[in-house]
This record gives sequence, structure tokens and C-alpha cells, in this order.
Amino acid sequence: MDATSDLRVFARVMDRGNFSIAASDLGITPSAVSKLISRLEDRLGVKLLERSTRRLALTPEGETFLARARRIVADIEEAEAEVARVRGAPRGKLRINAGTAFGLHQLAPALADFLARYPEIDIDLSITDRLVDLIDEQSDIAVRSGHIPEGPFIHREIADLQRVICAAPSYLAQRGTPRVGADLKGHDCIIVAGPGLNRWPFKTRGGIDIVEVRPRVTTDDAEAAVRLAVEGAGIVRLSDVIVGGRLRNGELVALLTDVHHSEPYPLAAIYPAGRHRLPRVAVFLEFLHERFGHAPWRLCA
Repeated sequence: MDATSDLRVFARVMDRGNFSIAASDLGITPSAVSKLISRLEDRLGVKLLERSTRRLALTPEGETFLARARRIVADIEEAEAEVARVRGAPRGKLRINAGTAFGLHQLAPALADFLARYPEIDIDLSITDRLVDLIDEQSDIAVRSGHIPEGPFIHREIADLQRVICAAPSYLAQRGTPRVGADLKGHDCIIVAGPGLNRWPFKTRGGIDIVEVRPRVTTDDAEAAVRLAVEGAGIVRLSDVIVGGRLRNGELVALLTDVHHSEPYPLAAIYPAGRHRLPRVAVFLEFLHERFGHAPWRLCA
């Protein structure tokens, strides 16, 4: 093995957190992995790992070296993919990071079609609302909504998301249907915890009017808020990417659509510069726009 292979082994060991699992991934023995790491440490003249029976821990020098090693390995993989492009079908592992709302309600159900279309691509899917460093986490692409902080990445908008006020027919049958924003003050509302999320905006002739709704239920999980609304616990305001399916099947009914300010915000694909030239990333970008560019979750789509 050469120096590049040593970097791949070191990065894989830290990704997996275990010599044996990394060895299985790489097709070599755990003892060979251990020897390669020791050889790398000898060549560098520093200790990269603290080993114990329970876990592996990076030394400060190891943390610095790992960040650079991952970048080098990613660059090599990209260069290899560029050369391999002419050989035919996209292949290899595609590492995707997605936010919870889009990832669970839209992306995950669609991936079976993508895998059927590209049988030589494997997927590593991470779903989290935590902002991640695509380089450090070795992700090829992330799909995120809302404001994206500036950084060394390319943003490619897929569609826009909108917020919807809705409730279950059972709730409306019992409590009545609000006709104007001010009516909400007399209703039970379900709020996802967060600054200002009980302040719902409405369009008026003079601009935007804010109604502070009374939260009968507050939760830190949007999926829980949807389920509460479906069961008739109250009125909720959530992204259409989450409630679109419930609206289409009649479990929820959209309210105040003529006066509610839906506050559109973007859904975008984010990836390191140049990564879109990898065949597996290029075809996934095409799939995202084909499948989601027309906002199929929207009731009128």
C-alpha cells in the first residue's frame, strides 16, 4: 500500500470508529489496519490515535491530520470519477445529508426509484436538522431549506416551500372554521417550539398583520405536531413539504388560504465546489429537479 492508501485507511477507521469494521469495509484484516496506522504514525513522527478497549480517540495532531486526510481522499475520489466518467453508468457510494422534514416526507420515499434507475450507486443517507460540514462528514451533497449560511459551497435551488395553516375535519366540526386571522385567538393551536413561531402573519390592505396565537400544545418536533393535528388536537402551521400528503388525503384541511402569508423559502441542494462533476452526484442533482422541482407535495401540484 502507498501513502494515499494509508490516508484512506486512517479516514475509514475514524469514520467507522473501529478497526475490525473498517477492515471489513476495506477487505483486509484488522491486524493489517493496525499496522498501517502504526506505519503512518511512525512516518509522521506523531501519535494520531489513543487506543483503548472501548474506543478510539484522536489526539490533537490526529484531529488536524484527519481533516486534511479527508479532503485529500475526497479530491482523489473526484479525480478518479472524472476519469471513469467515460466508462458508462454512474457508480459508487453517494453520501446524502438532508433535513428532517424533506428527508423523511419526500426524499426517503423517492430514493427507491433513484436506486432502480442507477443500480451501481449505493446510498449513505443521513437525516438531521443539525448543520453539518460536508467535508468533515464526507457528504457528497446536502438538501436544506431556509437560510443557508455563507460558505465554500455551491447552492442550487430545487423548489420553494410554503407554510400552511391547517386542521383536521374533526377539530373543525367541533370548534368551527376560522374565517379571518383574528379568529385564531379563540382556537386551540399547536406550536413547534421556537422564537416567534406563535406569531402567524396575514395579508391586509395595509401590509402584514401578525396574530399571536394561543398554544394549547407546544412541541419541539414537527412530526409530533402533524400527528396531533390529524387527531384533532388543534390548528397547526407547518411547511407544505410536511403536511402536503395529509392535505391531499383529507386528513387535514387548509385554512385561511386567501389571507395567510405563506412566507415562501427555498429548498436547495448544497455541495462542495466541483463535486457536481462526479457522475453519481450529477445524476442525483438531475433527479432532485425532476422529482421535486415542481413542488409535488403542494395540494394544487
